[in-house]
Amino acid sequence: MMLKNNFYKIFALLLFTVLINSCGIEYTHEQQNYISSIQKMRVEKDDYMKNDPNSPFNYDSNAVFNPLKYFNVDPSFVFKSKLYEYEKKDTVEIFGTLGEARKTIIFGYVKFNYDEKDYKINVYRGQTKKGDIYHSIWFTDKTTNDETYGVGRYLDFELNSDENFIYTIDFNLVYNPYCAYSAKYSCAIPTKKDYINLEIKVGEKKFH
Repeated sequence: MMLKNNFYKIFALLLFTVLINSCGIEYTHEQQNYISSIQKMRVEKDDYMKNDPNSPFNYDSNAVFNPLKYFNVDPSFVFKSKLYEYEKKDTVEIFGTLGEARKTIIFGYVKFNYDEKDYKINVYRGQTKKGDIYHSIWFTDKTTNDETYGVGRYLDFELNSDENFIYTIDFNLVYNPYCAYSAKYSCAIPTKKDYINLEIKVGEKKFH
């Protein structure tokens, strides 16, 4: 099993290198290293999804594993931004995909500029059933329900205590919540305020 998994990882990385070299795009050495690191993470995530007992495919016997689908890695979709906290942090009600109401806090937002247009994305503060606080970004965009998951996609956000900290907003890391693979999971549904009027053709694609 170990040899088989290692062979799969090596094969996937070699295939990716061939695709990059054949697409005619010239990347710097730093960009090539970055692209390789993202591809390596994707191979490792497939291995987790297929083999780890905690993955949705092993939790739900009706969920059939297939390698996750992604857009090509694009370094131009990596941005830097401060976190702009809202002075008044409203508690809002959102809904999960199983219909349950949830309370969450609109904590702040980050900004980015793409193709000479400015965009901002809300950062939410939530609480797990165990009482742990987390921060997250979820959104829809022009690819939603077409090339990407119809509910929306997520991006993890780790809060830094330094109010002047510069965050990296890497859309190549956006992913589908577990409800994209199994109906046993419920995930937060992005609101109209979380729509980004842009084709974000990076990160994870629609699974089914």
